[in-house]
Amino acid sequence: MKTVLTNKNISIRTGRGALECYIEPVLMYGCEAWTISKQTQKKLEATEMWFLRGMLRISWTAKKTNDTVLEEAHTTRLLISKIRKRQAAFFGHVMRREGLENLATTGMLEGKRSRGKQREKLIEGLTDWLKAGKSLEAIEATKDRKKWRTMIANAVKQGT
Repeated sequence: MKTVLTNKNISIRTGRGALECYIEPVLMYGCEAWTISKQTQKKLEATEMWFLRGMLRISWTAKKTNDTVLEEAHTTRLLISKIRKRQAAFFGHVMRREGLENLATTGMLEGKRSRGKQREKLIEGLTDWLKAGKSLEAIEATKDRKKWRTMIANAVKQGT
């Protein structure tokens, strides 16, 4: 795909379409179950910028800020919000279906917790993104599809 994305005869819009069609699905495979830490988020944003710089043929040694590159590409950072949207849709689906997936996703399994710093749960990352306050509010919102979709749409609009 490098020859297609870096071709000067192809417009940026077409290159962006190819990127969204062929590369992003591979990049985001299984993202519904990821827990995105700050470090992971930075790596994903860096990857997105790397693709854009490649399409625009901007060297990584060129002293251009990411904002300048985004303006040249006539776009904004979309990858993280796409991932979060997919996670929220999957989480709503799992919460409406009662079963083992529901228990595992909420982290409400019985037993001892392991020593050390606990891993971040999917629900914690989503409640921060949705600005739902507590995780119980987010879980209750999933029962009403209309309310859940509204929460997701508001979070996507805010661009967080």
